[in-house]
Amino acid sequence: MSRLDSFIRRLEAQRACLDRAAALIAACPGPVLEFGLGNGRTFDHLRKILPARDIFVFERLVAAHPDCIPAPERLVLGDLRETLRAARARFAGSAALAHLDIGTGEPASSRALAASLAPLIAPLLRAGAVVVSEPPLAVPGWRALPLPDGVTAGRYHLYRVEEPSS
Repeated sequence: MSRLDSFIRRLEAQRACLDRAAALIAACPGPVLEFGLGNGRTFDHLRKILPARDIFVFERLVAAHPDCIPAPERLVLGDLRETLRAARARFAGSAALAHLDIGTGEPASSRALAASLAPLIAPLLRAGAVVVSEPPLAVPGWRALPLPDGVTAGRYHLYRVEEPSS
């Protein structure tokens, strides 16, 4: 498979998982947390499929298309390891959806980064929340969910928070 085909499949899987997550949280109150703005495509998609939700984006450095940058009060800038600790006071146990789009381009590095951030993200989520992530995660109290039709196992991951962290 060419790199272009792989990229297209990744984006199709990402969209399918985000759409599934939006449906899964329909009855679950709370904000959406987007970790990694990148060029803003997934943020833009989230605000289209979840127009009534508050969406907060965590990013180290903004380099997105100008139309895809959240309002300053919804943008948390800085190293995630630091901003997530500070975010606990604001979001503790309240978020309905978290999307980890923090790939580094190198699979092992992306998995290690996601694994180090997951324990910092977990306390922000409420029971019933859904987590969407490209790297797989192993977090106590999170249960893997079936992927949407057409998404290859291992391409993207969905989790339901059954027991929130404190």
